[in-house]
Amino acid sequence: MQSIEVSLDQRSYPIFIGVPEATGLALAWRSRISDASKFIVIVDSQVIDIARSTIQGLGLQTSEVAMIEVPSGEPSKSVEQMHRLWSCMASLRADRKTVIVAVGGGVIGDLAGFLAATWNRGLRFLQVPTTLLAMVDSSVGGKTGINLPEAKNVVGAFWQPSLVWIDLRSMNSLPDREYRSGLAEVVKYGVILDQEFFDWLESNADAILRRESSILEHLVVRCCELKAQVVTQDEHETTGLRAVLNYGHTFGHAIEALASYGTYLHGEAISIGMTMAGRLALALGQWDSESLNRQTRLLERFGLPVGLSLSGQAHAASDSLTPTRMLDAMRLDKKTSHGKLNFILPTKIGHVASRGDVEAALIVEAIEACQFSR
Repeated sequence: MQSIEVSLDQRSYPIFIGVPEATGLALAWRSRISDASKFIVIVDSQVIDIARSTIQGLGLQTSEVAMIEVPSGEPSKSVEQMHRLWSCMASLRADRKTVIVAVGGGVIGDLAGFLAATWNRGLRFLQVPTTLLAMVDSSVGGKTGINLPEAKNVVGAFWQPSLVWIDLRSMNSLPDREYRSGLAEVVKYGVILDQEFFDWLESNADAILRRESSILEHLVVRCCELKAQVVTQDEHETTGLRAVLNYGHTFGHAIEALASYGTYLHGEAISIGMTMAGRLALALGQWDSESLNRQTRLLERFGLPVGLSLSGQAHAASDSLTPTRMLDAMRLDKKTSHGKLNFILPTKIGHVASRGDVEAALIVEAIEACQFSR
């Protein structure tokens, strides 16, 4: 397996990526954690088999591990689910030497990470992401949290894992929609940080959609390298550098919250959000139409939406996704400062900049341009 280090002094940790040997995970965690009293595995109910394999890979006795299932989907990132997990921790008599293991996608990683951050004022935890989106983004960097009905991720904490274990075989049975959703965050890295990577994504789109193993390994490794570089330089989003990772998220989080969590998958909402942000950058004169078209073509090539849907459950939620309601929701976003919205907007493929001086009328135009598109 390949290894990437997230360098954060005492909070540093490795990301392992590839197809591991049977004893790999046990060797990896034992090299970093020598005094665990027990392991509590928080698992998405859709990947129980992967969780069982993970427990086997940890090399533990049955008495040393407990497993808690969490229903699949964004609605599980809730106060109610968090309360249930805290109660389970009490029943299991979790102490300060307990280690949490997150097995699942971004929802599980965020939920289990926040559980680890808050129980006994902080427990160690391992990230074992099973979705593409979690592998390339949410499992790395220490952002944890839950949603409120009004806004996404507003209750949370920065809490770094002890290690991230990415077994690429987990993607073999990933549903097509979930897989494509993860590609939105992949495209994001190319737009915000790496033009060569964006070019590579365009050239290898077919192989990516076929999930060719060597292509996937390069894709995940490069995304994790880029994420690690940013997190190392700005762990808590204090300098503004880490904010570049929020490209498309101000719009996207509003879409997720207003449409009811789960109507749009996270990557689908971010794809639409990136399109809205790209249109806003074009209206402000800081991006060109060809770059916007390239972004749009690549998102569509990966089967991602670039506008709000005309059909199905998403259409039923369209009354909530008016520009006025979206603006209100966006003002609850964590990136709002002194009542002003801050946007991460592209200047060219491979580079973005923060803008906090955007007129509301231009934001509305960007939203309207993406309403009820294909």
